[in-house]
Amino acid sequence: MNQANPIQTISLVDPYVVEALRRLIGCYVCFETTRGRLEGTIIDVKPDHVLLQTHKHQVCVRIAEIVWTMPL
Repeated sequence: MNQANPIQTISLVDPYVVEALRRLIGCYVCFETTRGRLEGTIIDVKPDHVLLQTHKHQVCVRIAEIVWTMPL
């Protein structure tokens, strides 16, 4: 019985962007994403996503979807 090849996921990580976002943990920011604008406080940053606390919810934002970031 042949085993199928495991699925491999490849994602690009920009360590400069990740480090810049990590410096903003605890700050209120505005993200412009490919899906629209989000505002909230950065709770955590991982290599592929940011955890953002909005007024009502925690939102996981993929870093690849962020067009620009601005501290408010």
